[in-house]
Amino acid sequence: QVQLVESGGGLVQAGDSLRLSCAASGRTFSVYAMTWFRQAPGKEREFVAAITWSAGSTYYADSVKGRFTISRDNAKNTVYLQMNSLKPEDTAVYYCAVRTPNYSSTYDYTEEKGMAYWGKGTLVTVSS
Repeated sequence: QVQLVESGGGLVQAGDSLRLSCAASGRTFSVYAMTWFRQAPGKEREFVAAITWSAGSTYYADSVKGRFTISRDNAKNTVYLQMNSLKPEDTAVYYCAVRTPNYSSTYDYTEEKGMAYWGKGTLVTVSS
């Protein structure tokens, strides 16, 4: 089991920055990748950004590319999401999720069904 706790959400104005953190505990040696998803009110959860744990390869949704940066601190078992130039449409609950090796042969770590463990989320609200 891997436990995930997100933090750093809050209310900001458009154009502001925010940094989210996701701390992992438990069987962290089994982490292959960590991913941020988000779910806006009335919408389905969507992929935001992902990072592989050992190589540090990163992937972004087109909607956040150039504004958001995902990074990790292996020593602290923590992944971060630096969000700059925030827009009202970035308002959502942000979830951190973990992919373990071979969890799914059908879905990858940019897809909900490819993730083995989830945090409870942190709310980000961007006012215009």
